[in-house]
Amino acid sequence: MMKQFIFYFHLVLLVFTFSTPTLAQSPAEAPKPPAKPVPATPAPAPAKPLVPSLPQSPMTDSSSNQDIIKILREAKSFNTLIRLLKTTQIINQVNAELVTTKSGGGLTFLAPDDGAFSQLKAGYFNSLDDRQQKALIQFHVLPFYVSSSNFDSLSNPVMTLASDSPNGYQINVTAYGNSVNISTGVVNATLTGIVYSDKTLAIYQVEKVLVPLDFSKPKPPAPAPTLANLNAPKSDKDNASAEDGDQGKTNRATSAANAINLISFHGTILVFLGVALVAAVTIPV
Repeated sequence: MMKQFIFYFHLVLLVFTFSTPTLAQSPAEAPKPPAKPVPATPAPAPAKPLVPSLPQSPMTDSSSNQDIIKILREAKSFNTLIRLLKTTQIINQVNAELVTTKSGGGLTFLAPDDGAFSQLKAGYFNSLDDRQQKALIQFHVLPFYVSSSNFDSLSNPVMTLASDSPNGYQINVTAYGNSVNISTGVVNATLTGIVYSDKTLAIYQVEKVLVPLDFSKPKPPAPAPTLANLNAPKSDKDNASAEDGDQGKTNRATSAANAINLISFHGTILVFLGVALVAAVTIPV
């Protein structure tokens, strides 16, 4: 009996000894859920071009060295514009402007193709004087660079290279959808494609020649003479002319008086002869 008790006591003690460390241990921590990935900020979408590209355009060909004549020649169908740029010598001004504005804004050329010039009335360009011919070509150049996606950022009216005053030779630009419209007040035209574009020079094909509204404005009337001009002393030349006029009037009056006197003298003689003839007939011999 005593042995059984001792046996069970040792058995209970043995079980208690092995179970104590297990009870003392804290339960295992639950696994943490995986961290949610932070979504990456999407890159801004590139601005959508408002002017389509032309398949024949040299585009950003750095080998052209921004030679406008060479670019237009490579793009084809700009032969009339090339000829007018040379004959009016505006190409020299445009090239000079491009060099001086390279660091300050560049240039934008709205280039009419040969089809656009063929829409003009026959002989229209030759009917313009030299100043108007130059202004017509300058009117197609903006003195700053506009990319194909930034036409909607322009504020109307837009100055051109021909603008000699804040109110002269300006255009209005309207960008909507995938289209850019140019209005001069006389002509409405659309940019049909990109001929060339880099960071300082852009050339866009335009479907019509942009005729300035200034060409159709009536010329201001000549100023009326002022009272001061009317009362101003006459010059020696004017005085001499006046004296010659007075002398001429005097001479004409003298000639007229002499003619009258001569006629009167002749008339008197004729009357005297007539009386003598009548007396000779009537008096008996």
